[in-house]
Parts: sequence; structure tokens; C-alpha cells
Amino acid sequence: MQGRIVKALAGYYYVSDGTTLLQCRARGVFRKKGITPLVGDEVKCEGSNGEGVITEILPRSSELIRPPIANINQAILVFSLEEPAFNPQLLDKFLVHTESAGVEAVICLTKADLVSDNRKIESICREYEAIGYPVIVTSSKGRNGIRDIRAHLAGHLSVFSGQSGVGKSSLLNELFSHLQLETAPISYKLGRGKHTTRHVELISMPEGGWVADTPGFSSLDFATIEAEELVLYFKEMRQRIGECKFRGCLHTNEPGCVIRQSVEEGTVLASRYKHYIQFLQEIKERKPRY
Repeated sequence: MQGRIVKALAGYYYVSDGTTLLQCRARGVFRKKGITPLVGDEVKCEGSNGEGVITEILPRSSELIRPPIANINQAILVFSLEEPAFNPQLLDKFLVHTESAGVEAVICLTKADLVSDNRKIESICREYEAIGYPVIVTSSKGRNGIRDIRAHLAGHLSVFSGQSGVGKSSLLNELFSHLQLETAPISYKLGRGKHTTRHVELISMPEGGWVADTPGFSSLDFATIEAEELVLYFKEMRQRIGECKFRGCLHTNEPGCVIRQSVEEGTVLASRYKHYIQFLQEIKERKPRY
């Protein structure tokens, strides 16, 4: 049987070929090779009576570390405007990771009904749409934005990801009324949401394609990104790579840097450049892996 891993839980992998669902273990040879099967993987397996073993993992087109998922081609990055407050630095960090994985990103802003000044929403939309990212605004009152999200999902293997408590599960409940995913209010003491999704699982769409609900999280590291390649994952900066005066420019204090010039001219947002510098420092300060 050949199928896709649609859920991983407690050491078991659930493989679907569209009609049959097998509960599988992975062969020990994968562990010896340092390979871990991921939700989204296309695999070959053997088994009967609903149980089996994964014998082969087919080549991946993409892979994310957090959340751990393979073969997605689109990420819906869900960020609330309030409760918890919009976090542009974390959004830019998510965008760096999706860009590094070669995955298209769609930004979904939730809880618009909690924002008293629409100019805040308009400003965020304008800034990220100018970079080249689609932005969808949703509200917990009514079904605002649901149709726009469905239009982006059809035919894709998409992952919903973002900080805890921003409304991913609530959004998926609106999209798929049969799911009834667990939701929970944010913790006001911590200023962030409680984790309600505890594993990665793929949901089949009637229009074709798959959607993944993933555990929320509030931090990401740059374990696999090197300092000199970070600029490649900022769309608006990537366009001017190679124009700097000096080869190997990290776009900090080097003379003749077109990225810093672009910030001064306003074609690169000062806030995005500030985040680039912060991420660059994180990469430089990380401990080497052995």
C-alpha cells in the first residue's frame, strides 16, 4: 500500500490511501539512519487488519521542523490582532522559516472585531501585501474571511500555524464544522494562549487538498539557517542581492550596502530590517551543534 501519513501520535503513524487507514509503526532502519517519518509524508507500507509497518518514505518536496510536517506547499500563518496582541517580530520569524522551506505563505489576521481602530488593520495589510504576501482578515463574530481562506486552500497541502491562542482551532471549526476541535481562552497571566492542539493531523478537503492543524507555539530558533543566507528569506531584500559594494555583505555596517540604502529610501520597512538584524544576532550567538 502507498499512502500519506495523516496523523502521528504516541509512536504510531496513521497512513491513508484515500479508502483505507492503516495504523503503522516505522521500521527500525529509519531510526538507525536518523530519519523520522512526518505527517504529510508519502510512504509505502505493509500490513493487514488495520495495522502495518512503514517500509519506505518517498522523497519530500518540503519539510518544516516546527511544526514537524512534510510536503506542504502553503502555510496559513494565523496571528491575532488582539488577545494576544499582534506580534510582528514573531510573524517575520515565521515568514523566514516558510521562505527557507520553499513554502508559500498566506497571512491570516484574526479577532478583527476586538480592534477599535481599523487603521491599524489597514496598515498591517498594506505593509505585508506590498512585500507580496496575501493577507486575510477574519473576525470571531460572523464568518468574515472564511470564503477567502477556502479559496486559498483548495488543491493545496496547507498547514495552519501560529502562536498559541490566536484562534487556529476556532478558525478550523468554522471551515470544517464537523471537526469540533478543542479551544481554550488565552492565559492573561502569561499573555499567551493555552495549547489546545496536541498533535499534527491532516484534514481532507472536499474541494481537494489537505489542511493540517498543528500545536501552537510562541518561539522558533534558527538552527538550520546560516547568517549569510538569512537575507534570502526576506522577500523584499532578496530582490537586491548581489548589488552591495562588497561580496559577503551581511547588511549591517558595511559601506555601499544597498539593503541599508533601501531602508533609508523606504522601499524596505525599517521594522523588517530591525527584525533582520535581531535574527542575524540570534544566529551568530547560537551554540554550535555537535
